[in-house]
Amino acid sequence: MLAIPASAADHSPGAPGIGDPYYPYYGNGGYDVSHYDLRLQYQPATDELAGTATILARTTQDLSSFDLDFLLDVSEVRVNGAKASFATSGQHELVVTPKTPLDEGTPITVVVRYSGVPSTKSAYGFDTWHRTPDGAVAADEPEAAWWWFPSNDHPLDKATYDVSVAVPDGTQVISNGLLQSTSSKLGWTRYNWRENKPQATYLATLAIGRFDITTSTSEGGVPVVNAYSKDLGDNDGAARASVERTGELVDWLSGYFGPYPFSSAGGYVPNTTTGYALETQTRVYYSPKQFANGSNTSVVVHELAHQWYGDSVSLKGWKDIWINEGFARYAQWLWSEHEGEGTAQELADYVYASHPADDAFWTVKPGDPGPDDQFDIAVYDRGALAVQALRNTVGDDTFFAILKGWPREHAYGNASVADFEAYAEKVSGKSLGALFDTWLFQPSRPAVPAARSAAVSGAPEVSEVPVRPKSWKKIEATNGVH
Repeated sequence: MLAIPASAADHSPGAPGIGDPYYPYYGNGGYDVSHYDLRLQYQPATDELAGTATILARTTQDLSSFDLDFLLDVSEVRVNGAKASFATSGQHELVVTPKTPLDEGTPITVVVRYSGVPSTKSAYGFDTWHRTPDGAVAADEPEAAWWWFPSNDHPLDKATYDVSVAVPDGTQVISNGLLQSTSSKLGWTRYNWRENKPQATYLATLAIGRFDITTSTSEGGVPVVNAYSKDLGDNDGAARASVERTGELVDWLSGYFGPYPFSSAGGYVPNTTTGYALETQTRVYYSPKQFANGSNTSVVVHELAHQWYGDSVSLKGWKDIWINEGFARYAQWLWSEHEGEGTAQELADYVYASHPADDAFWTVKPGDPGPDDQFDIAVYDRGALAVQALRNTVGDDTFFAILKGWPREHAYGNASVADFEAYAEKVSGKSLGALFDTWLFQPSRPAVPAARSAAVSGAPEVSEVPVRPKSWKKIEATNGVH
C-alpha cells in the first residue's frame, strides 16, 4: 500500500460554489482574493481576447484543488510559480490542482494564461459579452466576469483591480477607477486602469471601442470620467445631457449618503442594443436606449446611488438585492422631490394605489424574492415603499441618519437585509421587525390602515388612484435598469 502523508490527506478540494442558494455554482470555496491584475490584448475586428490574469489570494482551508469561474480557453496555470494542472468542469468552472497541496492561510499567486473569442461562449443558455460595431462591452448582473477574466465570481469576495488592455491604435479602453497611463508601440496602444477600492466581480467592467471621453471634477472634488461611443446617432445629445450631470448628482447624493466612497465617478454609453443600465463601480454602464426619449437624470441618480448602496456596501447573498435596488429606486424618489416633480410620499401613494390586492406585484417578497424574481419591478417599487415605510415610522431625522450612517458602517464590505434591520433598530431605538416583515417578506398587499399609519400616510381608498406624479414617466422609463 502507498502511504499518504497525513498532512496531504487532510487537504480537500475547494467547493465549486461559494454557498449562495440562488446560484449554487457562482463563486468558489477555499480561498479569498485580494487583487486581480489583468494584462490583456484585444482585437476588435475578430473579437479575439488574450492575456494573463494574476490573482493574489489567501487560502481559507487546506486545499488539494480549487475552482475559478471562467469560460475562455486556458493554456497555462501556475500557483506560486509552479505549473498546476487544470481541467474544466460543469458550465463555467476551471478546476486548478496545484503541484503541492496548499495549507490554510497560505498566500497564493495564481497566474492564468488564456485566449478566446468571448462572443462564442455561453453558459446556462446566455452570454453577457456585448459586441459593438467597433469593439465590445462586458457589463451584466449577476455575472459578467467569466467572459473576460478568471475569478471568484461572487460579491462576497471583493478585491482591488489593475486592468491593462492593449488595442489597435485609434481604439480606446474604458474600465473602472482611474486611468493610470497609456503607451503606444508598433500599432498598439495599452491602457492601464486601476480601481483601488474593493470591488465585486460583477461590477468590474470593460468597454473597448471609439469613444469621446470627457473629464471634469465635481464641485465636491470628485474626478469624473465619462465616455460616449462616437456612433450613438440621435441618442448622443440626450445621453450627454444626462450623464454629464454626474458630478452634480454625486455631490447631491453625498448630502444623503455621506462622502462619495471612490476615487472617481462617471459613466459610459457604448453603442449596444441592450436595454438596461448597470452600476459598474465608478464607471456606470448606460445603454443608449435609456436616452431614446430624451435626457433622463433619474437613471443617472439610480446608478450613482448604487455606488453607496450596492458597490461600497455590497450584498452578502443575492437574496439581499433589496438593499441595492430598493434604495437606488428611493434615491430617484428623493430626486423627484428635489426637482419638485412629486414627493417621495406622493410616489409611494401612487405605487401603492396602482397595484390592487390581487396584483402579482404583492406576491414578490423584496427581502428574499428568489432568483427568478431578483430583478422584478416589485423589488424596486415595493422595495422603495418599504424605505418610505421606514421613513414614516422613525421620522425624518432618524431616517436620514440611517440613510447616511449605513454606508459608513459597512464601507467596502458586505451586508444583508438582516444587518440593515438591526442597524435601523439600533439607530432608531425602535423594534422594526414587524415593519420589515410586512413590507419585505409578506407575499400580500399590506392593509390600507397599516399603509396609512406606517407607510403611505393619507393613501386614498383602493378604488382611488392618486394623480400621477410628474416624475413618474421618467422613473418608469428606468424599470429595466439594475
